Amino acid sequence: MQVAITCKHGHLNANQQEYITRKSEKLLTYFERVTAINVTVTFDDGRVRAEILVDAEHKHNFVANEAGDDVIPAFDVALHKMEHQIKKYKEKIQDHRRNLPANEPGQAE
Repeated sequence: MQVAITCKHGHLNANQQEYITRKSEKLLTYFERVTAINVTVTFDDGRVRAEILVDAEHKHNFVANEAGDDVIPAFDVALHKMEHQIKKYKEKIQDHRRNLPANEPGQAE
């Protein structure tokens, strides 16, 4: 799994890049099928926009965006949104297999 960090109209220092990489890699604890994480940081008129794209096996792609005044807080909010999306998706695919409604065919009565 790789983490790619891209900056538009600005740059990140080494500490910010290391922080983003370290935090992004923690997404694997929520969903082990992640194949690539792309983080794009855009600097525009004193504002910062952080976008996280997560590619997972079987064509499951997730996107989270956040704008703010500083890189790290904007990234943290986008990361929180991404964690929520991944947890919700994982819960959905796990519940889909376990919980069939009582009126569905195939259920023992």
